[in-house]
Amino acid sequence: MHRLAKRMRFAAAVPLALFVNALLAQSASAHVKWFCAYDVAGQPVGLENVLCPDFELLTGLSTLALMTGGLFEGTPVGMAMLRALDLATAWIRNNVEIIARAACAAFFIAIWAIGGILLTPELKTDSTFVGLIQLGIAAGMLSRRTMPLSALGVFVLYGIAIYNYGLFHLLDYPVFLGFATFLALTGLQTKSLYGARPIDILRWTAGITLMWASVEKWAYPDWSYPLFIVHPTMSLGFTPDFYMRAAGAVEFALAFSLIWTPLVRRIGAIMLAAMFISACFPFGKIDMIGHSLIIVALFAIIADDGRAAVTWRRSWLIPFAYASSLVLFLGAYYFAHMALYGTSVL
Repeated sequence: MHRLAKRMRFAAAVPLALFVNALLAQSASAHVKWFCAYDVAGQPVGLENVLCPDFELLTGLSTLALMTGGLFEGTPVGMAMLRALDLATAWIRNNVEIIARAACAAFFIAIWAIGGILLTPELKTDSTFVGLIQLGIAAGMLSRRTMPLSALGVFVLYGIAIYNYGLFHLLDYPVFLGFATFLALTGLQTKSLYGARPIDILRWTAGITLMWASVEKWAYPDWSYPLFIVHPTMSLGFTPDFYMRAAGAVEFALAFSLIWTPLVRRIGAIMLAAMFISACFPFGKIDMIGHSLIIVALFAIIADDGRAAVTWRRSWLIPFAYASSLVLFLGAYYFAHMALYGTSVL
């Protein structure tokens, strides 16, 4: 009976995995603000239109997929998958600091060389001082002793971006703060901050970043419509409205997985990394540069072999945790937008 139950769980995982992969296979994960016109202060799609039957179906499928992964993780096959991932990613895990330092240096040199970019392509600046900070951040990656100073430089740039573009806009990018904290703690050889490892802080901020971006797909699907004209195959035959709801649901579920148990988050990180890397081909070097740090963060999560403090998170908690996350992020996005810009929630 136990063996039959395991087979049924595995059988259930197959169509769900195929569904997710089908959406991701040709999905354009380019950040829409980098390629299309947008208005952060504009009226978002009302929540009554976001919470439609399609949304409920997609949320149910996402929850089922996450629960299947959580149940599968506790089986001997799930443990074998974790050991296989440990073995396959050993080189990344042993060199994650060097990889992160090299990626950070390359990223800030690249945006300095392009010129006029503050942190991401849509955040423009004409300040020479910003360019000097960017070069200083890159130079600081040469030594552990100066990594905390580089991290401070990232925080300064983030603060300048908030001053120029507003806090709401910069809520798209808390992963920069997570990456900077990761670099600072690594440079200081600090194993944990209030019980959280540097990699934990990085994956939490990566998850928050992507869950927030998912809500934006539901709130402003029209920003992406020009991409469907340039890349008509991107919609996979679906209507643009449904595609954006589905893309947001898949991205939210995968982002949520980054804060869950080891196998679930590592598989989620693999799918997200594949999604971001595949988007670099149709969208080019801007997309590759802009997403380079989050791709490195995802590879660090894939390689993380941490197993501690997960026993209380059982699969039956996933529906409650997932629903709570949806309510939290949808509520925070819409009510913050209403408070700052006077828009309507409904």
